[in-house]
Parts: sequence; C-alpha cells; structure tokens
Amino acid sequence: MCIFAVVMKKNAMKKEKDGALINSVESEQSRSKTKILKVHNVNDYARYIGAPVLHPLVSVIHYDELEHCRHSLNNYDVYGIFIGDETLEELTYGLTTYDLHRHALMCVAPGQIGGKADTGEEIQTKGWALLFDPELIHGTDLEHRMPSYTYFSYNTNEALLMTAEQRLTIVNLLETLRKELPDADGQTPYIIVAYLQLILEYIARYYAGQLSSQVQSSSDLLTRFENLLKRYYEEGQQLTYGLPSVKYCAQELFLSPNYFGDLIKQMTDDTAGNIIRRFVMQQAQKLLISGVSITSTAEQLGFEYPQHFTRMFKKHFGVSPSQYLNNKR
Repeated sequence: MCIFAVVMKKNAMKKEKDGALINSVESEQSRSKTKILKVHNVNDYARYIGAPVLHPLVSVIHYDELEHCRHSLNNYDVYGIFIGDETLEELTYGLTTYDLHRHALMCVAPGQIGGKADTGEEIQTKGWALLFDPELIHGTDLEHRMPSYTYFSYNTNEALLMTAEQRLTIVNLLETLRKELPDADGQTPYIIVAYLQLILEYIARYYAGQLSSQVQSSSDLLTRFENLLKRYYEEGQQLTYGLPSVKYCAQELFLSPNYFGDLIKQMTDDTAGNIIRRFVMQQAQKLLISGVSITSTAEQLGFEYPQHFTRMFKKHFGVSPSQYLNNKR
C-alpha cells in the first residue's frame, strides 16, 4: 500500500486519451531512473495491479484478492482513496519517511504523485482502494462539494487513523458500491455518486474527530504560529518575500496548508489567513502611532504597493490609515 506517499505536482498534466504511459524521471537523490505510472483513468491503475475492471469511471479494489500486486509510483489524473489494513513502513514524502498504522486512510486528487517506485517485486498487501474520475461528478452537487473536502490535499503524515469501527463503515460502503458497478442501468450513475458522497462525508466526519483530538495535543500550535510571525518580521523576511502566507507558516510548522488551516479553524473558529492579517494590522498600528508614514509602514510590513496596505487596513479597522491617524490626534 505504498500509494500513501503523496507529493504535490506544481502543474497538473493534460489528460491523455490512451492508456497509462510509463515515464522515466531522474531521481534527485539517487540519479537513477524512476518509473512513474500515469493514471489517466481509474482502470490504468486497476490493470497495472491486476484488479478487475468494473466501470469506466470508478474502480473499487480489494488488495487482499490480488495475486500479482506490485509497487508503483503514480501520477494521478483521478481522485483516489486508499485504506491500509496493515502497518505501512518507510513511506516517503519528499525527503522524509513515515510509518502508518493499521486502518490508515489517505486521499489523493488529480495533479498529485504518490507511491513507491516499482522494483519488479510482487507483493502481498491488504486494504482497499477507491478511484473515481472527475468526469463522473461533473455537474453534480458533489462536484460543488469537493472543495470542502480539504483532506484530499493533506500530507502523508496527516493520514486519517481510523478505528476498527470506522474502517468497517467505509469498507461496507465500498463493498456495496462495488456490487453496483458491473450491472449498470439508468439509475446507476446517481447511485454511484450518492455512495461516493456518503463515503466522503463519513471521511470528513472522522477527520473532524481526529482534528479535535489533535487540538488537545497541539495546544501550543497557536503560540508557535504567533512566534513564527514575530520571527518573520524580526528577521526582515517581509522585505524580501512580502507578507507571510498560510502556505509558508504551514511549511515552517511541518504541516500541509490545508491541515494547518483546518487545525487553526478547530482551535479558534477563525481562519489562519485572518490571524495573519490581524497580526500584520497590529504591527501597522504600532508603526503608524510611532510616527512612521503610511508609505513607509506599507513598505516595512511587506506590501508591494501602499494602496494594498490601505485597502487591507480599511477593511480591518473600518477607516483608512490617514483617518485612523486623524482620530488619534
């Protein structure tokens, strides 16, 4: 189940019409050739590992049933959900390795790469996979709901660690969905989409519980977040890189932007972006009150243009910087 190791591509490649292509890329670490399986459609991966082809747009795979499964490093043009029913060791994310416990669940989205390079070795693994094509949900309510499932962009070390009961709920849904795929009729597309949404909603519920429990164990996250912002300005990084971003803060705290944002939302009922803006505006107040001009304040805070600073200041305080200063006099 080495598909759990996920890294983000910078640009999603255009979907090809023909089958999976194997591309050779040079590894930065070993400088050896690494094969990447291009998963243009759900059955490119199913055929590669010898799983049954059940539907052109949906694939439900039970790894326990496979006799000739192999590792693969996959470049996805589809959505994927993977459940591991055994302890998974030495999975890679960038230059770091992680171990995942039993019943871990990981999601991937189009434009992501994940897995482990094929060594030619046949492996025995346990678990489930669900892959579905974005075309399947085009124009549906589920398509509009997809951006709310932020877990599709979580890092490998942020996988959902399900209880046995939670795993059973998801697996039961996968088994029922799999039975729908071979014998399609007029209602099948609606039933498939309904099952997909139900599965995704359960995953969202379970992740909400995991985030809530991690809020208790990450009680210092807000302090580290605030200290990071202070250090950013103390070191003058804003003069080179501009305003601090959610992505930057997440990376410095060893979290994916989505997971970081969801944790902050759980802890504060506010967004990480709003907290950053509030911090920046507090610094603006201090500078303006100390006599620094509006233009110099904007520059010292990392704004590219003074008017951008004025716009944010007015949105935050309800008055422009000049009006704010007049009220203080």
